[in-house]
Amino acid sequence: MSFLIRLLVSALAAMLTAYLLPGVKLDNFLTALILALVLAVLNLLVRPVLVILTLPATILTLGLFLLVINAVIILLASRLVGGFKVDGFWWALLFSIVMTVINSVLHGLASDND
Repeated sequence: MSFLIRLLVSALAAMLTAYLLPGVKLDNFLTALILALVLAVLNLLVRPVLVILTLPATILTLGLFLLVINAVIILLASRLVGGFKVDGFWWALLFSIVMTVINSVLHGLASDND
């Protein structure tokens, strides 16, 4: 049940982020749900491989290269999900940053920490 709530919150965060950024297009909420699922799978399977392969660059940049990895994953997701379009690398980078902030706020609101 927790995964489903996280998926819905991530889809809502993707919709809000796409609404805020003119370089990102997202058709509807169903597409946002599919995007959230694809991003979850890519973060589970592809991200660890990219982090290991780029470990020297990540250490050299004090972890800032992880933002590039996030942008690459967003660009890969835009190729895999129909109805989701990102205009370029910089929009993908900005999308990943803004979506992370919105996702954190929404997860904080949805948590049961009373």
